[in-house]
Amino acid sequence: MSRILVTGGAGYIGSHTVVALLQAGYQVVSVDNYSNSTPDVYEGIAKICGCAPDFEEADCVNPTAMRHLFCKYGPFDAVIHFAAKKAVGESVEQPLHYYRNNLDSLLTLLELMQEFGANHLVFSSSCTVYGQAKELPVTEESPILPAASPYGNTKQICEEIICDTVAATSLKAISLRYFNPIGAHSSAWIGELPRGVPQNLVPFITQTAIGLRTKLQVFGDDYNTPDGSCIRDYIYVVDLAQAHVAAVARLLSGKEKETYEVFNVGTGKGRSVLELIRAFEHITGKPLPYIIVGRRTGDIEQIWANPSKANRELHWKANTPIEAILSSAWAWEQRINESTSSVPQYTR
Repeated sequence: MSRILVTGGAGYIGSHTVVALLQAGYQVVSVDNYSNSTPDVYEGIAKICGCAPDFEEADCVNPTAMRHLFCKYGPFDAVIHFAAKKAVGESVEQPLHYYRNNLDSLLTLLELMQEFGANHLVFSSSCTVYGQAKELPVTEESPILPAASPYGNTKQICEEIICDTVAATSLKAISLRYFNPIGAHSSAWIGELPRGVPQNLVPFITQTAIGLRTKLQVFGDDYNTPDGSCIRDYIYVVDLAQAHVAAVARLLSGKEKETYEVFNVGTGKGRSVLELIRAFEHITGKPLPYIIVGRRTGDIEQIWANPSKANRELHWKANTPIEAILSSAWAWEQRINESTSSVPQYTR
C-alpha cells in the first residue's frame, strides 16, 4: 500500500483529496499548520471514509519540523503539495508574505524529498500561470504571460523550480494547473470554510444566502464579457480531488511520458460571476442581494480550460453538473450553521 504525504491536507482542496486517496486505498499522512483550517476537519474525513489519515501540525517552511515528519512517517512513495497562500487580492496587499511562504515551502519540501528519496511529486498549480491569455480556452501550450498577481507569480516560479529540479535529480513531477474549485463533499461533512471574509465567490454567495453577509460584492461589471463580469472555469472540488489521485497513479505506475508534465484541470466551460449568481438563485430559490463594486486588483478578465490532455492522459474528466455542485455548497453552508454542528465556526 503506497504512502502519500499531503501538505495542506486539512485545507479545502487538500481535505477532499485526502478523502479520495483514502477511498482509493492509499495510506495518507497529512501535514498542515492550520493557518486556514483546523484539525477538526479530520473528523469529517473519518465520517466519510471510516478512518482518518495520520496527521501532524507543522509549517512546511520549517525544515526542522518537516524533517521530523519525514523521519517519523516516511518513506513516502509520493507527495502532493497543496500548502500555500492562495488569495489573489491578499497577495497584492502582502506580496512578500506570499513569496516567502509559497516559495520557501516548496524549496524545503524538495530538499527533503531529495534527502529521503521521495521521487514523485504532484504540485498544486493554477491557471493564474497563464496571466490574461490572449486566446481561449487555454491549453498547456498556451504562453506563460506575466502574472496578474504575486500569487500567480509564485505559481509560475514554483513550476520553474520544479522543472529545474527534475532536470537535475531523479524527481518526477506533475503540475496540475487547475481553475476555480467550488462546492463541497456530497455528505456535507467537509467543504470550504474560510477564515474571515471569504476571498472566493461561492462561500461569499452561500454566506450571503444564509444571512451572514448583507450583500454580495461583484468586482466589476465593465469587463469585455457578455454581461460585464469576470468569467471563470468553475470545477467541482471532488472532481478536482480525483485528478490528483489520477496523477499519483500515473507517477507510481511509471506511465508518465516526460519526467515533468503539466495538465489543465478544468471543465472546458467558462461561466461569469453574474451567471453563477443566477444559477445559485435558481437552484436554491434563495435571492442574493448584491452590489457592483470596482474591479479587484489582480483579477484577470476571463479564462477557461481546454482539459483534453488531462481527459486523454489521466483518464479523468470533470463531469459533475453545476446544479449538483452549487447544491453541495449550499448543503455544506446550512450544515455548518446548524447549532448542533460539530464543525468549528470561524470568525466571519
